[in-house]
Parts: sequence; structure tokens; C-alpha cells
Amino acid sequence: MEWGWDNARALLGIALIFAIGWGLSEKRSQFPLRLVLGAVAMQFAFALLLFGIPFVRSLLFKANFIVDALQEATRNGTSFVFGYVGDNQAASAIMTGDAPPLFFFQILPVVIVVAALSAILWHWHILRWITKGFAFIFRKLMGLGGATSLAVSANVFMGMTEAPVLVKPYIKGMTRSEIFILMTAGFATIAGSVLVIYTTFLDGVMANPLAQLLTASIIAAPAAVAMALVMIPETTDPSERAHEPDFKYNSTMDAFATGAADGLQIVLNIATMLIAALALLWLVNAGLGALPAVGGEPLSIQRVLGWIFSPLMYMIGVPWSEAPLSGSLMGIKTVLTEFVAFIELGNVPVEAMDPRTRIITAHAICGFANFGSIGILIGGLNIICPERRSTFLELAWKTLIAGTLATCLSGAVVGALPVQLFTGAAG
Repeated sequence: MEWGWDNARALLGIALIFAIGWGLSEKRSQFPLRLVLGAVAMQFAFALLLFGIPFVRSLLFKANFIVDALQEATRNGTSFVFGYVGDNQAASAIMTGDAPPLFFFQILPVVIVVAALSAILWHWHILRWITKGFAFIFRKLMGLGGATSLAVSANVFMGMTEAPVLVKPYIKGMTRSEIFILMTAGFATIAGSVLVIYTTFLDGVMANPLAQLLTASIIAAPAAVAMALVMIPETTDPSERAHEPDFKYNSTMDAFATGAADGLQIVLNIATMLIAALALLWLVNAGLGALPAVGGEPLSIQRVLGWIFSPLMYMIGVPWSEAPLSGSLMGIKTVLTEFVAFIELGNVPVEAMDPRTRIITAHAICGFANFGSIGILIGGLNIICPERRSTFLELAWKTLIAGTLATCLSGAVVGALPVQLFTGAAG
């Protein structure tokens, strides 16, 4: 397997990212070196465990059939509810070839199906024990309190506003550092409900997208904990921190109904954010396009953000020639949403981006850390625990930075390893 300067630079990028976090720390004299080294080791261990063991790797690479099954199941429901709009019968009849899917009626409903399925799997203890397994690892290896470790591990599979519900009774008594960990983990990972949609965007342009994005969310969790504790070190004794609660649904039907209803709210929120974000993007680009061209090309928000984020993407392993494109996607994810960034990444032709660059970029944008999510996270946490509203607001912008740096750490870990490990190509 090939390994060179781009991989070595990604290792330097990991050190640089933690240096940035230390520079923003509230207590620079309390840099948690052992925890940082342990978190990085956990990230590499998770990546090698999932992609380095042939049996596990083989299962991951075959997991895309789950996405196909969920899409087919969802199409069965949308075709009944929406009729020909739900399965494109009318469009296919008047077009040459297959009609592209209607985003709101055929793609977004997958979120509802996955949200309902996740709630049922939690009630049946399947997802609960998987989450608790990760929580045990975080508790033992990183010294987190029980409630905090559960919330962090739940963020790997659930959303940034759903995971805190699991520890709702304990948030009031959490330390400031624990709340920051909770918020950062929410911004550094993505929900399973939208993971499936992002996979569909990347299908055909990136190898094993489901395995890649699931891994990205897993290895971002220890990075989020480490970055949060670098910026706001914990000073409270472990015995005085919140312990693990046990969130339950009343029945399978309660889980199904609650999950489906939550999924609908997520769908409406995604649709609303996308309409506003894409409209804003068009307006900004229209204004920039009226300015004189730079480098023979008209200005656009994508180009400007690419210039801003290019150095960061270069340091996590992206070649300089592709750093502007990768940086523009990172900027779009931060300024708009990761949803728009994944759409844009999926629209980049295969020949226009190196497979390794696409994988690093996908890991780096795989999180909810963006301006729009600040309002969503604060609003959700205020509903769950209004007593800590001032703390949530105080930590909001720090969370955006910490979550962004954590996802970049995930990209750097992937960048430091041979690309053949993730693509299945022969080395």
C-alpha cells in the first residue's frame, strides 16, 4: 500500500488541529495530553478495526444493500401515499430513460423510515446495547461520566437534539465541561436518519459510502471529546459527575409512532433549511458574479470559501491542487449545511476529484457543525433543560469551532492511512 508525504502531512495536521484547540482553551495550563493521545489512538483503532480486519471490512463493504433495502421500502410507502409522484411513474412515461427522483417525495421520506426503525431497535434493546457498548469504551478509556459517555455514544447513531433526550434528567447537574462535550459530540457526528440520504448522494462517485460515513461518525466521537476537553478542561472529580440514565419507550408502538413523528419533524426542518440555504447561495453568487472576474473566472461563494479553507484541507492530507475544491465544500458545510455540502460533493464528477481527496473531504464534512445548526441545537437543548439556557448560549460558538475541528481530525486520520484500506483496491 502506498504511503507518502500527503499521509505524513495529515499526521502533522492532527497536531496542528489540537494546537488550534489549545490556543482557544480557557485553561492552557491544563492541556490533557494523555487524553488527547488516547483519543487519537482510539480514532486509528476504530478505523483499523473497521477497515483493517478482513471479515469486518467485507461486511462493511457489503452494507450498501441496507441503503438499497431502505430506499425500496420507503418507495413502497411513498408510492401509496403520494401516488405517481411517489414513484415517478408519470415523469418516467414522458422522459427518455429513468426520471431523477423527486427529492421531497422520494428521498427525504427515508428519514422517517430510519427514525421509526431506530426507535424500535432502541426499544428492543438492540441499538441500546450497541450504544452502551460504545459508552463503556468512552467511560473506561476517556474517564467520562456515565450520562456523558452515553450521550456521546448515542450521537454516533442519533441526532444532536435526539441524543440529549437520553440524558435529560442529568443535564441540569452536568458540569460546564460535560455540557460542552455533549454539544460538541452533537456537532461532530451525524444522525443515522440522514446518513442514509448522504450515502445516496455519494453512491457511484465514492467507494463504499455507507461504510465511510458510518466510520466517520464513529471516529469523530473520541475526537469531539478530546477537543472539548482541550478547550474547556474538566476540573470536577469523576465521582461527582452525572451517572448513566436509562431512556425507554412505553411499547413498540410508542417507539414506532414517536420515531416516525420525530422523523417527520426532521424532514420538514431539512426541507426548510435547504430552500433557504440554496436560495441564499444563489443570491450571494449572483452578487459576486457582478464583480470583476478573478483568475479568469467569476467570483462565487464556493471559490471564496475554497481559498479560506484550502490551508486546513491541505494540512489534513488533501493535495494542494485539490485543496480549493475540497476547501469550498468544507466552507459550504460550515456556512450553509452539511446537506448542501454532500449534494455538492456528490455532483463533483469522478474524474474531477481524486478518490482519496473525496474520502478525506467526506469525513471532514460529516458533521452538523454549521451556523444553522447552532439555532437547532440551542433550541432543542433549551426545551430539554431550560435551567441551563445561559450555559448553552455561552458555549454555542465554541461548539461550532470544536465540532468543526473534530470532523477535520477524522479527515486527518483517514488521510494518514493508505487510501487502499478504505476503497478495497489492491495496494
